[in-house]
Amino acid sequence: MDSFTFRERGQRIKEKAHARLTDRRSWKLPKQTSSIAPSYVWTNADQDPVPEDKRTWTSWAFIGYWYSDLVTISTWTAASAIMTTGLTATDAILIVLVAAICNAIPTVLNGAIGADLHISFPVACRASYGYWLSYFCVVTRAILALFWFGVQSANGGTCVTAILTAIWPSYARLPNHLPKSAGTTSQGLLSYFIYWCIQFPLLLIPSHRLQYLFWVKTVLVTPMALAMVIWITVVAGGQGEFFYAPATVSGSTRAWLWLSNLTSVTGGYSTLAVNIPDFSRFSRSHGAQLWQLPFIPLFKTLVGIFGIVSASASKRVYGTVLWSPLDIVNRWQGSPGGRAAAFFAAAIWLLAQISVNVSANGISFANDVTTLAPKWINIRRGVVLVQVLGGWALCPWIIVSSAAAFLNFMNAYAIFMAPIAGVLVADYWVVKRRRYDVPALYDPEGIYRYRYGVNWRALVTTAVVIVPLLPALAKKVTPANVHISQGLVNLFTFNWLYGFFVALVLYCGLNYWFPDQTTLIPHVVPGDAPVVGAVDADVESGLGQDEKTKGEGVVGSGGNHEVKEIGDITAA
Repeated sequence: MDSFTFRERGQRIKEKAHARLTDRRSWKLPKQTSSIAPSYVWTNADQDPVPEDKRTWTSWAFIGYWYSDLVTISTWTAASAIMTTGLTATDAILIVLVAAICNAIPTVLNGAIGADLHISFPVACRASYGYWLSYFCVVTRAILALFWFGVQSANGGTCVTAILTAIWPSYARLPNHLPKSAGTTSQGLLSYFIYWCIQFPLLLIPSHRLQYLFWVKTVLVTPMALAMVIWITVVAGGQGEFFYAPATVSGSTRAWLWLSNLTSVTGGYSTLAVNIPDFSRFSRSHGAQLWQLPFIPLFKTLVGIFGIVSASASKRVYGTVLWSPLDIVNRWQGSPGGRAAAFFAAAIWLLAQISVNVSANGISFANDVTTLAPKWINIRRGVVLVQVLGGWALCPWIIVSSAAAFLNFMNAYAIFMAPIAGVLVADYWVVKRRRYDVPALYDPEGIYRYRYGVNWRALVTTAVVIVPLLPALAKKVTPANVHISQGLVNLFTFNWLYGFFVALVLYCGLNYWFPDQTTLIPHVVPGDAPVVGAVDADVESGLGQDEKTKGEGVVGSGGNHEVKEIGDITAA
């Protein structure tokens, strides 16, 4: 690069930075007429059906994705935590297995929408909820993604603390200069900031290239997790008495605890059963995403068993039950060899934590806000936004340390996901019989407008399912101030199963008795029409590979296609 080119680019960067700081209109994304949306609808490339060259996810990519999402610290601790409620290790393993199956079935059924039509969740739910009511689903999912992104990031800071303590043992004694109201210590905040800096560049990886991150995690985490379980079991001389402890509850109490724990474990991944099209749309073939069905239960159950075995063995080795793998790692800090092992184990768990946060929360939030504000936000800007809002504005370290009521509310907030998942499954597989008009999904005046942009069948279904659960949701947040009948409490203990199946049956029934004939089309209208000489816009960022390119493309609305000039597409 010669000095003139360097100075020219530096000048452009300076001018762009000045415009960003002084003129809010400079943040507006370029209108991309290559979209299949009508000309009067503002959209960007990240919302369009994924072009063929970006469909890179094979069956191995989906396996790697779920390995990334399920081989985590939270999955490790979930099964052993069940035993603290009075159930046995066998109960805990069976609960995790059944919960994984409950996650896998709707995930595969809704994943077919993305694999078949290559559209994201915010676009897909317009077919069932209506063009404007679908924004309720998008906002609901975005709030959950933002919240859990922050919480997972706060937990990721503990991995950094273990790493730095292994390198510099004095880091464990770092003086605290923050008040108690801060909800963290100087050490905790510094660890969190380092985690935040490490995570940020990985969030910028485009979705169609994320499988490489998943495979790096698979190669590193597998031997490390196995080594930890084998080591502590050998040192303990077996699995320990904790593994064989009998149940301390019986009868109906045990049955309701079974359902309550099943709901808790299922609800943790219920959001992915809704927004899986955000990832399955990158599928290379229709059948690639089917591999999620066996591997979700496999990974979730195996990691749960690892957690139970290690927790039981830790009781014999250390005299106390260590639920988290990081608790075990922190016990290794007493010798040079132990610190070396702690460094590598904590670093790999750090990668695991980042991977699940990127895939399950960061990308999902970015897809949602891209739909809410396509004129200003694309996926690349969306992940930057979640990094700032979820990472700092939400102050997640305070939530984790003290906001018990808020944590209870957000855990229970997942009750909104079950009916949405049920409606999506029912609409695509039963009501519409897998026949969607994809261009019409981008048209606010198209067939999926229904009446005033709302499909009343989906609205009634969602309301009927959620309203009976609201009193128990209130009790979950403020148990001392809210008093409800035992029947409502019991209903809430299996709210996910109730919400999904009741929504599925009720939505099918309403469409059987009151069908919307205009949306029951005889065949699929695809959205991936051929484009000749068009810009190869990055699905993740909306950026062209070169600076400006001209060409021709096919755009459509409601199934009617017309050829238009693309014109200039500039970088955001």
